Amino acid sequence: MSEVKLTAETRTEFGKGAARRVRRDNKVPGVLYGHGTEPLHLTLPGHELLLALRTPNVLISLDIDGKANELAIPKSVQRDPLKGHLEHVDLLLVKRGEKVTVEIPVHTEGELAAGGNLLEHVLNALPVEAEATHIPEAVTVSVQGLEAGASVLAKDITLPAGVTLAVEEDAVVLQVLAAQAEETEGETAEGEEVAEA
Repeated sequence: MSEVKLTAETRTEFGKGAARRVRRDNKVPGVLYGHGTEPLHLTLPGHELLLALRTPNVLISLDIDGKANELAIPKSVQRDPLKGHLEHVDLLLVKRGEKVTVEIPVHTEGELAAGGNLLEHVLNALPVEAEATHIPEAVTVSVQGLEAGASVLAKDITLPAGVTLAVEEDAVVLQVLAAQAEETEGETAEGEEVAEA
């Protein structure tokens, strides 16, 4: 998993006005918390943070005002609903070797059995427990040849070493839905005759 280094400054001004001023400077207000410490209010570089957040569960190494570096993972990200830019980020303090519970994206590969069936993602992300510095970016599941009615359970997914499920083993992650049956021409013709009568 990638580790991204960001320089952060502590914030002493709070409220909407202060947050707007921070965003005007292409920076993002945030808060760092965890391990029973007092929440630390930060200002983070907007563009670098945006690039870092493209990786799910990215590990961020924070250099805060020249203090000791801290490791964190994104816990909550608020974006502008229309323009999409970052408005605020909550970061969770982590330590090397510590286990954390996160959700990792589920990717699929392969083709379903013929018949126009649909694949439904019941869970788009799989809750797992992993070491903070070794969080997998995603898991890939083969759906090759699956037929209507088939499902993939959490316990069926192969996880990397050191990663365990943080959800019931029998939780359905993916399921194959039967294609909608189309009316045959004969049925349609009979329907029209009944309607005319």
